[in-house]
Amino acid sequence: MQKITVRNYVPQAFNALIQHNCHPVLARIYAARGIVNPDQLETDLSRLIPYENLRNNSLMAAFLADAIAAEKRLLIIADYDSDGATACAVGIRALREFGAIVDYLVPNRFKYGYGLTPEIVQFAANNTAAYPDVLITVDNGIASVEGVSEANRLGMQVLITDHHLPGDVLPDAFFIINPNQPGCNFSSKSIAGVGVMFYLMLALRAELRKRGAFASTKREPNLSNLLDLVALGTVADVARLDDNNRILVQQGLQRIRKGKSCAGISALLQVAKRNFKQTSTYELGFLLGPRLNAAGRLDDMALGIECLITDDLYRAEQIALQLDALNRQRRVIEESMRDDALTMLEKITEKECLESETNAPLSLSLFNPNWHQGVIGILASRIKDKFHCPVIVFAPGNNDEIKGSGRSIHGFHLRDALDLVSKRHPGLLLKFGGHSAAAGLTISASNFSRFRDAFEEVTKALLTPADLMRVIETDGNLDESEINIELAKRLADQVWGQGFPYPTFQAHFYVENQRIVGDKHLKLKLRKRILDTENNKSNYIYDGMLFFYHTPPLPRIIDAIYQMKVNEYSGEAKLQLILDHWTPAIQ
Repeated sequence: MQKITVRNYVPQAFNALIQHNCHPVLARIYAARGIVNPDQLETDLSRLIPYENLRNNSLMAAFLADAIAAEKRLLIIADYDSDGATACAVGIRALREFGAIVDYLVPNRFKYGYGLTPEIVQFAANNTAAYPDVLITVDNGIASVEGVSEANRLGMQVLITDHHLPGDVLPDAFFIINPNQPGCNFSSKSIAGVGVMFYLMLALRAELRKRGAFASTKREPNLSNLLDLVALGTVADVARLDDNNRILVQQGLQRIRKGKSCAGISALLQVAKRNFKQTSTYELGFLLGPRLNAAGRLDDMALGIECLITDDLYRAEQIALQLDALNRQRRVIEESMRDDALTMLEKITEKECLESETNAPLSLSLFNPNWHQGVIGILASRIKDKFHCPVIVFAPGNNDEIKGSGRSIHGFHLRDALDLVSKRHPGLLLKFGGHSAAAGLTISASNFSRFRDAFEEVTKALLTPADLMRVIETDGNLDESEINIELAKRLADQVWGQGFPYPTFQAHFYVENQRIVGDKHLKLKLRKRILDTENNKSNYIYDGMLFFYHTPPLPRIIDAIYQMKVNEYSGEAKLQLILDHWTPAIQ
């Protein structure tokens, strides 16, 4: 069951944007996304939230400046997703420019799990080139109470940079910077881990500048060179694009479009067969991010980090090819797992999940001993999209444990739900953490059925079947004169993503022509009004595409939700309407 609604907007915000000479359609779109002041659309770096607003940032920067001066050995403890990889790359690149002795370590997710665990600390002490003096976590660490204690015992100082929600107890680290920690007034709570690391480097440069480190012949590093990495990590981590994140992403995209990205991003775009001049958040989130993530899912994210920190274009190209091959392998594994899951769920239809008269579950917890731990997050996302309910997928871990990865729907805070499960059933969850939309956990394999029932119990306490109605939001209808290539180009130039969705519109279309292309896509000719040559109506016929559609043919008249895109082919730019959803029109 689904409901289509038009996004509401505040008329005063719309009027303010119009007075700022904003295009009327764009003004409506922006106002519906919470833009109330034209200044919010400015993406100059000077409009970033000051680095001083991030609690402990200046203190950690001063500590690092002292460590660099004392030639202490720094070791970045990275994470195995795109956010962690880009955050590590930002740290490595900037710290080395600042003269630091720094290396990195990526935990093997299948052996050591997530974050700074005691085992990782032991590994860092015994298996790195030199005993580290300082450990710096990126995109992890806020839950690493035991790992930080072990590092303290071994005489290592720990600096935590993270953005995940903290638990009841914070680690006893030397310093913590995390916008979500208690007492932090940094307003961009949705900043990604790579953004936090970038902010630390801004503070460190300012501290070194104050100490006169760049006063002689040494050139001051230009940290804007790192914004392509910040943009990639932010989008790939599906961080909410608030005002601050949009500035970071827009600035990063501008560097990429000008051909100024690092060798690794250039190489990843090349293997994805994309023109760097037309890079958008789509390329970052759906083409580059998955290739980078494939290293952490199936192999070793060190491969992805090496791709991002090398300045050798040939080496970057060779690594990008390896990442592309891993991503293809990941797709095959994912497809097999998805088939398994759908077979498992063949008796649970979407109708059963949504009808309150049935006893159908409001959540789904799945486990298969043959599933790959590195792909369960993707599978959970796919199943969540299909059934529109909270989903947690498990795969075998170590020592008779199983690892779970969950994805949630709007209005259901997944980490808080797991916290409630933990409080109601002490000891059931061995570890857990995450966000409102995504979370991870570890339980004993023998407790899967118990967890499934406990999670369902919590879900039913927090949700009703009506909450599972899928709501499709649009930006309303457009006049024929407004559906044009110029507006499509304006939309393509903006930053869209999580929390700031790409505009979609709804319309009543007559299907003038349709044919299958590429064996799996439907190419369309669409008309908004019925043909009326006498009154010269409907001179507008639009090219359309419906991806991954075979049969049956579309009916003559449809109600559709679509996006306006610019289709570049043979050097010519044309308007194309991409259909996201359609139903037969009610006549």
